[in-house]
Amino acid sequence: MEAPIRILIADDHPLIRQGLRVVIETQPDMELIGEASDGERAVRQAAELHPDIVIMDLRMPVKDGLAATREIAQADPHVQILVLTSYPDDDNVYSAIKAGAMGFLLKDSSAEYLLDAIRTVHRGESVLHPTIARKLMVEIKQPPLLPPTADPLTPREVEVLGCLAQGMSNRQIADELSVSVRTVSAHVRNILDKLHLANRTQAALYALQQGLAPKPH
Repeated sequence: MEAPIRILIADDHPLIRQGLRVVIETQPDMELIGEASDGERAVRQAAELHPDIVIMDLRMPVKDGLAATREIAQADPHVQILVLTSYPDDDNVYSAIKAGAMGFLLKDSSAEYLLDAIRTVHRGESVLHPTIARKLMVEIKQPPLLPPTADPLTPREVEVLGCLAQGMSNRQIADELSVSVRTVSAHVRNILDKLHLANRTQAALYALQQGLAPKPH
């Protein structure tokens, strides 16, 4: 039996933490290992407890969730951060993903949606609430933020990057390109290394900015 997903909650509202606690503790494949009421405590507990997932609120006292996300991601790239916010129009959405967040959900999401998002992010895949995704599409239409890579992608890597921009999982990309999942994972790692990106979400945004996949209307 696989070890449970170790989760740290960071939110300054006790009722939100309580609700998340109740939902998580009903799941046999998840373990709540800590709670933090501000960003500074979240950074400290992440360093001490080594969670698999941090569920992060963006608006917190002492240190906000954006700064905490950046510090946790830099200190331990293996920690996956799932942002949970009440504000779909928060200007920090794009910045949080650039800082290393792997997922972005609204606090009014259903318990089932949240649990599925936790498992998806734990697999190393990205999750974006549809409302958040639409906001990101607006951001993407701005001029490219990243310079061209000095180490060009191979034709196959360009294909994989285009698939990432369409939100495809590694399994879906493997089926699409008739290769193994392991091969796709290797291509994704090479893409992130060459483009100096932190995760699949950033790679997808880069692909859209560079015109490697159709932009939603």
